[in-house]
Amino acid sequence: MTATDVDVVVVGGGISGLAAAFGLQKSGYAVELLEAQPRVGGVIGSRRRDGVLYELGPNSTLDTTPLINELLDDVGLRQQRAEPSAAASIRYVVRDGKPIPLPTSAGGFLTTPAFTLAAKLRLFKELFIAPTPPGVEESIAAFVRRRLGAEFLDYAIDPFVAGIYAGDPERISVPAAFPRLLALEQKYGGLIKGQIRGARERKKSKEVAKNTAKSFSFRDGMQTLTDGVGRKLDRVRCGVRVRRVEREAPERFRIEGEQDGATFVRRARAVVIATPAYAAADIVRDLAPGAAQALAAIEYAPIAVVAAAFRRADVVHSCEGFGFLVPRKERRKVLGSLFSTSMFAHRGPEGTVLFTTFAGGRRDPEIAAMADDAVVRIVLGELEALVGAAGTPLWTEVVRWPQAIPQYDLGHLARIGRLEQAERELPGLLFCANYKGGVSVSDCIKNGHGVAATLAARIGAPAATGAVAA
Repeated sequence: MTATDVDVVVVGGGISGLAAAFGLQKSGYAVELLEAQPRVGGVIGSRRRDGVLYELGPNSTLDTTPLINELLDDVGLRQQRAEPSAAASIRYVVRDGKPIPLPTSAGGFLTTPAFTLAAKLRLFKELFIAPTPPGVEESIAAFVRRRLGAEFLDYAIDPFVAGIYAGDPERISVPAAFPRLLALEQKYGGLIKGQIRGARERKKSKEVAKNTAKSFSFRDGMQTLTDGVGRKLDRVRCGVRVRRVEREAPERFRIEGEQDGATFVRRARAVVIATPAYAAADIVRDLAPGAAQALAAIEYAPIAVVAAAFRRADVVHSCEGFGFLVPRKERRKVLGSLFSTSMFAHRGPEGTVLFTTFAGGRRDPEIAAMADDAVVRIVLGELEALVGAAGTPLWTEVVRWPQAIPQYDLGHLARIGRLEQAERELPGLLFCANYKGGVSVSDCIKNGHGVAATLAARIGAPAATGAVAA
């Protein structure tokens, strides 16, 4: 019998794969992580230009679970956390062409101009609306329209969905993308009742709801996290493009790929596929055809990210806050923008303002495919109209993600069910990526931890392994 090289091979070096690999290594398993790109981190990347820190992907994450700080302690990153500024609690939504602060309290909700009096009064009706029958799948648009009314959908949930998924609320599945909302309705009979009565249970679990969790980053940007976890792994090999995974024996997988034009092979007791769904589909096409078909059906929204630095004197808006989101109903050409130099301290020189603006998504996918100069023109025009950024920017940078965020569309849980079926039929194979369990960095950390625990239970204690070839 051919020996395995390691206990577990993790394919994909984004935050999901890194968290899973670290959790397994911490439990004593010999783990090798394979990443196709020259560095680990996936979409997470941080850069500096003229003293300004900007992000290529996620700008922060939410402190929703104790598992996050546990990971940071394990890899020695807790002291590098950057907490949000006091101003970052202010978030804006565009209404009638102007960014309006969203309320942060019940009293603020009653007086905010973000919603009409009719919309505010409509919320009281939510107390008397019956839950949807169990097993019925609704889109988040249908769910919110039914429970909270059309205006709340247009000016709260639609921009929120655009901010998280760059998606279309008419297509996003409630049980897949917002399971806690559905759980509140099913368990307590409604959202308002659930928020009040469920607070005690959330406190006991030490989990924090996303709508109340604080965001955080790192002093040198989000790449600090992925670089830090990567450095703690014993075996990381970049530049390896995995082509397929095969089952050689009941307790052995063969992982085949390419590195520098040569064939690359590893054998392991277990494999964690932590790539995007479209890449995972190709890797397991022969091993698990049903899972591959489900993975290939998961769509991704394209996004263009524009970092634009301005002189503070050239911007009318105070930029005190987290940033603004744009409802579809406003018919603008951007999804939203972050006030990056206001969110966290020391992100740029005094007198400089950085906007990180997102365009494209399912709302305007063609924008994400435009040439850089065309995207910049659109974004600068919108920043001038919405926040009064009228001067010539100091500089701009465009980052393009043609397949940025997986869409948790209607039917998504059925697709995930086919992956879980493959995992049951092929013990030692697990899928771990942001198309399962949430798209945020904190979701990925939590899911990576869970995959490590699940796999440890399935394959038993670490085994003696042979040496890994150079």
